[in-house]
Amino acid sequence: MTLHNCPPPKAALKRWLKAYPSDVHNYGHLLLEQDCDCDEELVADFVAYFESAHADARAFFHEQMGIELHPDADAPTPHITYPTCLPSITRRGLFGEVMAGMLTEHFDFVGSHDWTIPVFLFRYHEDAEAYLFALVRDEGRKREVYGRRGSDFLALAMNDEGDIERFIAGEAKWRKKLQPAVVADLMYGKKKKNPETEELEHDGKGIWFQMNRDIPAPHGLRQLQRLLREIDPEGYSVAIARLDRVLIVREAEPLPRTNLVLISGGDVPSRTTKTSLVPWEELPEEYTAPHELQVVELILKDGDDLIDGVYDALWAH
Repeated sequence: MTLHNCPPPKAALKRWLKAYPSDVHNYGHLLLEQDCDCDEELVADFVAYFESAHADARAFFHEQMGIELHPDADAPTPHITYPTCLPSITRRGLFGEVMAGMLTEHFDFVGSHDWTIPVFLFRYHEDAEAYLFALVRDEGRKREVYGRRGSDFLALAMNDEGDIERFIAGEAKWRKKLQPAVVADLMYGKKKKNPETEELEHDGKGIWFQMNRDIPAPHGLRQLQRLLREIDPEGYSVAIARLDRVLIVREAEPLPRTNLVLISGGDVPSRTTKTSLVPWEELPEEYTAPHELQVVELILKDGDDLIDGVYDALWAH
């Protein structure tokens, strides 16, 4: 098992995206619009980062599946591999989570913290593990895969002594077409008929609701701590000890937190350039959590091509 050790492809991101940032008190908003077409060079620039993000889960899942990552020279190459063989919609969800990490490491978010991602939490995708375990034994078992529970993304702000000063927890969502109604469903919940008024209304169970009710130290921190203990207990000993104090049930030590919302997907003709889908002038009133908030809108023209290009190219060499 390995840590995430690849820096974001800064030159490729600069070529690919045009950024429109804003920062109001404890609220940061970043609109990112695609500025160049997806081509083989862009795909190639992204491969190393995506391989690093998925490396831990790949090693874990392949061991669980009972296949070797590095077979003998004369042995056949495994025909079922992670994450390439996951369904299309699942890969798009994974893309959003990896992009949450890449953009967090590359751009300046609210508070100007220096974020690092020791390891992505993809190995805790239980349904992906079950799906691949069956698929490698019976290729007729293809089906949709449920998403991973908990925070989509975690990163840490650490000092020179290796102690954790703050963490960022993110929700990353991909939608094929980012129409206002689609984003409204994400933020406020799906629409249902009100039995009293007979009108369609959001059910209030969207991203704002989930973030407002989240516990101060989410389960993902315990998952991250377990990975650090397994992969590099000496190098992260100070961070592991800090997480022990943060995650204790009684008298837990508070850890400052930043919340991240990443909405990524395809542009629509009705949206004009520089137009955001989430208000940026001031902190949205629907957000009531006591933590810094960073919203990122990633608006793409050919996102499907990029996602398929990148995931088809992983570990292809």
